[in-house]
Amino acid sequence: MATDPADTRKQWLLSRDECRCCCSSTRPKILLSIAALALLVTAAVVIGASVGATRASARNHRHKKSSNAATFDENYNISWSGDHVRLLNGGLLADILLDKQSGAEFGSKRSYLFGHLKMQMKLVANDSAGTVTAFYMASHTENRDEFDFEFLGNRSGQPYALQTNIYVNGTGGREQRILLWFDPSLDYHTYSVLWNQYQVIFFVDDTPVRVFRNNSHLGVPYAFSQPMRIFGSMWNGEQWATVGGLEKTNWNYAPFIASFQDFAIDGCDPSSSPGDPGFCFSSGNRNHWWDEEKYRVLDVGQLDNLGSIVRNYTIYDYCTDTKRYSPVPPECGANP
Repeated sequence: MATDPADTRKQWLLSRDECRCCCSSTRPKILLSIAALALLVTAAVVIGASVGATRASARNHRHKKSSNAATFDENYNISWSGDHVRLLNGGLLADILLDKQSGAEFGSKRSYLFGHLKMQMKLVANDSAGTVTAFYMASHTENRDEFDFEFLGNRSGQPYALQTNIYVNGTGGREQRILLWFDPSLDYHTYSVLWNQYQVIFFVDDTPVRVFRNNSHLGVPYAFSQPMRIFGSMWNGEQWATVGGLEKTNWNYAPFIASFQDFAIDGCDPSSSPGDPGFCFSSGNRNHWWDEEKYRVLDVGQLDNLGSIVRNYTIYDYCTDTKRYSPVPPECGANP
């Protein structure tokens, strides 16, 4: 009998009753079946074909990339646990180490308001259960704005989960989780946020996995006033990260290592023009490339790829959590 994709996703679903930013430790243990693995492989092939078919469109729509490589020290500082960060290859590569004593974090020297903010990462290999590796942006103000990529470790042979979240004016609770359709520990992949006045797009390589539109006309707050710094970090999240905290960190595999590279930043630093409060907004003769018309909405190919991600890989979406949100937040019906 053919495996129903919906049934397979249920095996990994962080249910509406049990999943919040942290998941209940009482949830029954979830194991990935052979049928689930087969479905993930099949879905990955479908995604790959879809991405390939729309590659030309993606090139036309794709965020521009910085032309010059940047070293870690040019744009970043270590925030805490410097003895758990090692710089390699002349500062073009940074490893974060996690052991029983500590994880670590680094952050950008400057804050940015809009742009294309990215990082290439290779995640913890093999048994990474309990670990959380993050690439995120945050204003670190009382009512903070924040965009999160959080990679939740797994038991060997099971897929990595990616949790994204969005805070605006101090309010989050917009978690979405997907299963990655590839092994992110085998090679570097690019994780990025394209942020402009119109939308926030989360990308995995060239594939959009989430869109948060500017729906301020619906009364939904949007992040366009607080510059944010960019961070990379890793810590022990065994109380919630893997199967709701049932799968604990196996310290026999420590130190866990996540690698980061590509430290160029393509964003607007408002402090570079302190006398101009509108410096980061495109208007008149001032045009930032990320505000160009083609970056204001997803194109047809990207919408198709996003739809494939939603159908085949989503395991939690706050927009469908009617026990948590009733009625559902107004942006849920307006985002792609």
